Parts: sequence; C-alpha cells; structure tokens
Amino acid sequence: MTEKQSVVIIGGGPAGLTAAWELIKDGGAESYDVTVLEETREFGGISRTVRHNGNRMDIGGHRFFSKDERIMQWWKDTLPLQGAPSYDDRKLGREHDMEPGGPDPEVEDKVMLKRHRVSRIFWNRRFFDYPISLSANTFRAMGFKLTMQAGFSYLASMVHKLPEDNLENFYINRFGRKLYSMFFEGYTEKLWGRHPSQISADWGAQRVKGLSIMGVLKNAFAKLSPKKRDNSEVETSLIEEFWYPKYGPGQLWETVEENCAAAGVTVLTDAKVVELKQVDGAIAAVVYEDSEGNRTELAADQFISSMPVKDLVNAIAAPAANGEEHAKPAPADMVEVANGLPYRDFVTVGLLVKHLRLKNTTDTPTLGNPPIVPDCWIYVQDPGYKLGRLQIFNNWSPYLVADVDDTVWVGLEYFCEEGDSFWSMSEEDVVKFAVSELTRMRVINGPQDVLDSHRERVKKAYPAYFDTYDRMSELVEYLDGFGNLYCVGRNGQHRYNNMDHSMATAIEAVGNIKSGKTSKRNVWSVNTDKSYHEQK
Repeated sequence: MTEKQSVVIIGGGPAGLTAAWELIKDGGAESYDVTVLEETREFGGISRTVRHNGNRMDIGGHRFFSKDERIMQWWKDTLPLQGAPSYDDRKLGREHDMEPGGPDPEVEDKVMLKRHRVSRIFWNRRFFDYPISLSANTFRAMGFKLTMQAGFSYLASMVHKLPEDNLENFYINRFGRKLYSMFFEGYTEKLWGRHPSQISADWGAQRVKGLSIMGVLKNAFAKLSPKKRDNSEVETSLIEEFWYPKYGPGQLWETVEENCAAAGVTVLTDAKVVELKQVDGAIAAVVYEDSEGNRTELAADQFISSMPVKDLVNAIAAPAANGEEHAKPAPADMVEVANGLPYRDFVTVGLLVKHLRLKNTTDTPTLGNPPIVPDCWIYVQDPGYKLGRLQIFNNWSPYLVADVDDTVWVGLEYFCEEGDSFWSMSEEDVVKFAVSELTRMRVINGPQDVLDSHRERVKKAYPAYFDTYDRMSELVEYLDGFGNLYCVGRNGQHRYNNMDHSMATAIEAVGNIKSGKTSKRNVWSVNTDKSYHEQK
C-alpha cells in the first residue's frame, strides 16, 4: 500500500478550493491528506457573497461562463442547473431552456440559474450598449458627427498600427483613437490609478483578447442569422447568457468547501500563513497564525499557494547558515521584485433604495414597481464620477434581495488603494459620497430614497501590470525552483484572471502532482495564449 502524500493548500478561494476538490474527489482521500488554510472565516475570496440584513452582495459581479468545458461541467456538478422557472422567470413569463430533471429554484437552494446578460456604459449622461453594438440607440446617443469621427478614427488605426508596448496602443489599434479617448482612457485610469500608456499591454491581451470593432461587427451580423450560435462561437466579452448561483457566487464556494470537508479535507479558518520553511531546495513546512496570534507549523509533501505573490515571497525563509540561529529571508532581488508588484483595491457600497429614476426603455421585461432597468451592471466610463461600476443585484438573482418587488439593491464599486483617503473614509462618509454620485447621475432622486446601506472593503482585488511587473518572469523562475510549490489563482500568479482561469490553474497544478510532471509551464500558461479559452 503506497503512503499518502500530504498537501497543504494556502487559500480558500476559487483556486484553492478547486485544488482541494480535484485532489480529494473520486476516492482521493486514500492517496492524499489535504489541508486548506484560509486566512478569513469566509470562502470564495473576492468571489464570496456578503450578507447584510437579508440582502446579499456579489463582490465584483461574477458571470459563470467559460470556454473551458471542464469548468462548465465542474460548476454544473456542484450546483445543478435549474429545471423549473425561477421567481422572476415566473412573474415575467420568461422562457429559456431548462435542464431536464433539474431542481426548482423556488423549492431548492442548491441550484444554478440561467441568466441573460444586459450591460451598458454610462457616458455623458447617456447610455450605450456594452460592448458597443450596431444599434439605432448607439448612433442616436453618439450623434452623426461623433459617429463619423469615431469611424474615420478607426479606419486610420487599421492603416497605421502602433507598437503594442503599452495598453494605450493596444486599445487604439483595436478601436481607434476617438473611441479609445471616449470609453477606455479615463475608465482605465480610474480603475488602475495610472494612465494606460504606463500599463503593460499584457492586461489587454488577457482581459480583452479578441474583442475589437471587427469582433463587434462580426457578432452583430452573426446575430442577424436565423441559426442559433453556441456560446463557444462568441467572444467571451460578447456572451449574452451565463449561469449564476441562486444566492450568489459565494454559495458555490461554500458548497465546494462543504463537499471537501465531507470527503476528508481538513479546512482551517483564521489561519494566516506567515512563513514557509525550506530544506534542500524544497518547501518543507508552513507556519500559520490564528486570530489570537498563536503559531503552528505544518509539514507537507506538496504545497499549493493562492496567497498574493508579494506575501508568499516575503514568507519564504531561506535556511540559516552555519552558526546562525534564525533563517534568512528570501533573496534580496526577489523580495525587491515581489514588494514592487502593485495591486488595486476597491470599496463596494451596497444601497437599498425604493426605486430608480432610470426608465426601462429596452425590450427586456423586468421586475419592480415601477419596472427597473434590466442591467446586471453599468460601467461608468464618464470621468466626471469616481464610481467605476454599478451593479443591480435584482437582475443577477431575485433571491439576493429580500423584497425584490418593491426595493432595488445596488452595489457601487470604487477603485482605490488600501490606506488612501477613500479607503480610510468612515462608512457614513462613503455612503454619503455614493448617494451624492447616484443623485448627480440621476439614478436616484436623493438620500430620501435610501433605505439601508453597507460598505465592504476588498484588498488586493486587482493585480496590476506596472512597476516591477516587467520582472515577473524572474519571480516565476525563482518560485518554480521549489519543485513542490505550485502558484495558482489570480493573486497566486499576480495575473488578472477570471474565476474560470483561476480554477484552471488549480486543475493543472493537481494534474502535475498526480502525474509527477515537473514542468510548471502548463500552470503558468493558463490565460496567456490569446486563443486559450476565448476562441475555438
């Protein structure tokens, strides 16, 4: 009988919990002794669901869609697709494909809903489709002169291509300088706190990929065809249907954690990893600290880390030299690169309001009295507002809102940096600021419409692509030198991954552990190739 391998997984977010389940499912407990260390008491990381007075907030908005069929099946196995209409489906007479034998959302909680995506851009007090579409509304909102300027600007960008050595040039090459200045320049600076010319084009290559004016045109004309297209034929940024857990993304990860624990995984919360010890060029143990400051050392054969790369490198201690009592820190040049990796944090403000001033002028019926707009989220590209995105939770799932017929539960996302003036504002002042912006935008009438509020701070939400990011390859080489250490997930790889990409890195890492594969190129290459997941 072979001896079990012990595996320590750092982090209980999508990547960490995916790794745990991949190791333990189908009788894996006979081969692996798995421990998950989660710093907080919640699961899902930034994919968690926040509960407040009977209402639920999705941190950041999470569409469950992937071009990777493994991931789609994984989600479906965890939370089966609805087999009967949801509350809003019934009230609105909405029809879509149901899963034969699937659960009824009105009766069962563990269920995945099918949702229709509507997103728009708010710019100059006008709404544009997101992504920009060939619709009468688009041309009407832009006007003849602006439309002509944008069109000729795009034609110029097709003739004269700029070197894609920064994000600004990346966008101009795909949309033309006029549309870039309208919809990308100010929003990107709002998001990252840096001008696009200072940001690596890698971010665009990962997040935008094949989206361009030509992509929008192809999608628009393809939609005119009577043939129904599979989602695999559509750019991810243009996908119009997605899945969504009844109670938000956190419900899926809470379910995965329950499944892991039932299958034999040891899950420890309030367990912050503060040190990784090494012996003979391999990681030998981690030291974690509980909420009371007590430290515990845990040895293992394999280590999977989704903790921020910056924190990981600072936690790696080199062995003490002869005659020295304490271990040394990681090499100085690696610590320098790690500490220079930037992040953007954000604050999200939940506001429960009586109604919205925005009128539903679309063909999509919605709940509410009066009916609300159908948007899942609204991108605030207008530089006159600090607000980055506005979520309308009623449209993600009616079950996120305690009184979905008579109240609207919205989430306002503000990009900032931990410790800056906005981050440090009191909750009362942040809420006042958020209400004033929504009032100026004419989304609500004023403070008198607000029934409840909640502020949530989110650290290290977005790994950023500037400062020492251009030396990231050095860190990858250093970390891969530890044969039994695998870096996975958004912060674990300092890569702005979607949730499905983070899961894929974990699946690849577990595959390497099971097969004995030594190269980790497959783990790091997820979401780097333009065609990976996004095009088939």
